[in-house]
Amino acid sequence: RNWMQGDFYKGEDLGASYNKNNTAFRIWAPTADGVSVCLYERGDGVCLMDETPMKRDVQGTWFLKKSGDLDKIYYTYKITRNGKTVETQDPYSVAAGVNGQRSMVLDLKETDPKGFAEDKGPQVKNKTDMVICEISVADITGDASSNVKNRGKFLGLTEAGTKNDKGQATGLDYLKQLGITHVQIMPAFDFASIDESHPEIVQYNWGYDPVNYNVPEGSFSTDAFRGEVRIREMKEMVAALHKAGIGVIMDVVYNHMFDAKQSCFEKAEPDYFFRKKNGKYSDASACGNEVASEHPMVRKFIVDSVCYWAKEYHMDGFRFDLMGVLDTETMQELSAQLKEINPSIALYGEGWTGGASALPEYRRAMKKNARMFENIGMFSDDIRDNIRGHVFYEEACGFANGGQNFENAIRYSVAGAVWHPQVDYADYSYTQGGPWAAKPENAISYVSCHDNLTLWDKLAVSRPDCSVEERYAMNRLAAAIVFTSQGVPFFLNGEEFARTKPIPGTNKVSENSYNLTLETNGIRYDWTKEQEALQEYYKGLIAFRKAHEGLRLSTAKQIREDIRFVEELPANVVAFTVTTEKETLFVVYNANPKAVEIDLPEMEKWNVYVDAVHAGNACVGNVSHTAAVKPLSCMVCSTN
Repeated sequence: RNWMQGDFYKGEDLGASYNKNNTAFRIWAPTADGVSVCLYERGDGVCLMDETPMKRDVQGTWFLKKSGDLDKIYYTYKITRNGKTVETQDPYSVAAGVNGQRSMVLDLKETDPKGFAEDKGPQVKNKTDMVICEISVADITGDASSNVKNRGKFLGLTEAGTKNDKGQATGLDYLKQLGITHVQIMPAFDFASIDESHPEIVQYNWGYDPVNYNVPEGSFSTDAFRGEVRIREMKEMVAALHKAGIGVIMDVVYNHMFDAKQSCFEKAEPDYFFRKKNGKYSDASACGNEVASEHPMVRKFIVDSVCYWAKEYHMDGFRFDLMGVLDTETMQELSAQLKEINPSIALYGEGWTGGASALPEYRRAMKKNARMFENIGMFSDDIRDNIRGHVFYEEACGFANGGQNFENAIRYSVAGAVWHPQVDYADYSYTQGGPWAAKPENAISYVSCHDNLTLWDKLAVSRPDCSVEERYAMNRLAAAIVFTSQGVPFFLNGEEFARTKPIPGTNKVSENSYNLTLETNGIRYDWTKEQEALQEYYKGLIAFRKAHEGLRLSTAKQIREDIRFVEELPANVVAFTVTTEKETLFVVYNANPKAVEIDLPEMEKWNVYVDAVHAGNACVGNVSHTAAVKPLSCMVCSTN
């Protein structure tokens, strides 16, 4: 059997196909000597009901049709190979019991909330119209200050009308008030690092350790022992966000698994689903293994999986963790299939790996190969490090917090990583090879995400000599650059109120809080006046961006023709105009600790909408001929 390359199963019925009269089971295990289906009353414990051998079937699969209504019955496969037998959950599980060790037969239609068939997310004309906020199910309502009933659960994000002790919106309503178009939800599939059977124990993990890719995480549900509960509650969360006008982007981790040797994939077909080099697991994920996405049945699984989430849960997009570990052909195929399901679906990821890979570099879905993808974006680590300083050097500074000679780099970032005639690519060393994006929607612009120091902590660590007021000014400047640059703006939930990640019992902050508690990771709704003012600034930036199409150009041609950078400016100053049919915008970034005088383009009067402390669609002043741009600030003016 040439199962490593061409002889693979092309059908759509892998897993358990349920109806009230019978359930059909199919698993791909071409080198197995025998496979049986085991049925259980519960998802845990010794409760075996039945064990029935399967028959070898087409293209390396084993098949069994079991009579009767098996709704909510749990099952596993026993696989015998070379005299040894292992038991495993189904790689194609869509429901599972506690801790995901047993799969579950389920009538998925019964898990739909009322009206879910008509549910759909918001539509955007262009991808550059999106404003994405990264959240965690656990973080956003886990702290007591959220005042939600179902703290840290899927249902916590369905509760409307929740407020903090000052009467300010929390949770779902808070997200709605920000003005964002989409949330990116950190891993919400079934992951290994939390013991779902003991919810009374304080546990926390980001969840980048997959066990069952097509099953929601049980610790986010109100009952992890009943497989149908987590599914219904996750759908209720998606529906609530959609009702609030917010799209849902799912953070997916197809690059590695928690434990390759004990995974359902390895048990089903050893040495197929993971890349190896010299007999050892290749480790481009920096987590001990990497998924062999280039193998046909692995590629099929990944494509089937994202399509399942898009159809069954109405997901509006996918963010791919360490996307550079995946191969380009897999990404192209899933993009094509997802576009048929939802033409406006959002797809992007980290265009890098976490280490050396057995996959040749030319086949990796990374920034270097970004132009191979028409509809897949990548995080612009360029703009992140150009603004705040290199992510791997905590004391390194970028344009906004005191770094020098970043003017050309900021131009590169403003142009959304597409080619612009006024960017000196010979002098730009961060990304070798010049501009990597084919069009602005390919660049996800950001200065903080769940990884590494939060923006506020980075400013504090890199500039301990500065006052708190100066750091707030740097924060506002950094945010203003992101929201007035081309591409798709993205920010970490809490960045808008100077979120910090303190390590309890120390005076330090965490740059990798993946397994720390909610004391470090939780969103606290007990803001100071300074934090509230920063929130308002972010809301204003979002509203202003959404109101001005010049900040949301959709083609590289528009960027080259409509944006003009001002030459011969003082050091640490970048200025440019964006001209559309409706108006001209004039944008200035001043990263100096002193005000600078800037000559304005020749217009009779400019209306100011963004300055050192204000942002929004209300005019806050007028300037003409020249303008004094305050220290560590952005100024945005319009002819309208």
